[in-house]
Amino acid sequence: MARITYIEHNGTRHEVEVANGLTVMEGARDNGIPGIEADCGGACACSTCHVYVAPDWVDRLPRKEAMEEDMLDFAWKPDPARSRLTCQLKVTPALDGLVVQMPEKQI
Repeated sequence: MARITYIEHNGTRHEVEVANGLTVMEGARDNGIPGIEADCGGACACSTCHVYVAPDWVDRLPRKEAMEEDMLDFAWKPDPARSRLTCQLKVTPALDGLVVQMPEKQI
């Protein structure tokens, strides 16, 4: 399990335990956290699970694959360094303490 903090655009924080093997997107979905729509269900075929990772986590996450980079082009105000698709972040013990913030909207 990893404790992940999801911060809504309005500042509301949700700190939840997410099981290893799930994705950060599935953790939000399973815990009813608003702001991550995940329209494609985690297939990396949309950008509606876009988040900004906390600056101190950017270098601690696995590198973005080309498919994720391509999908981020469709996200709302992507940040080249901090934007990630939560469907591409597999939860492991190494993600314990991860903090992500949702954008103003998903498109």
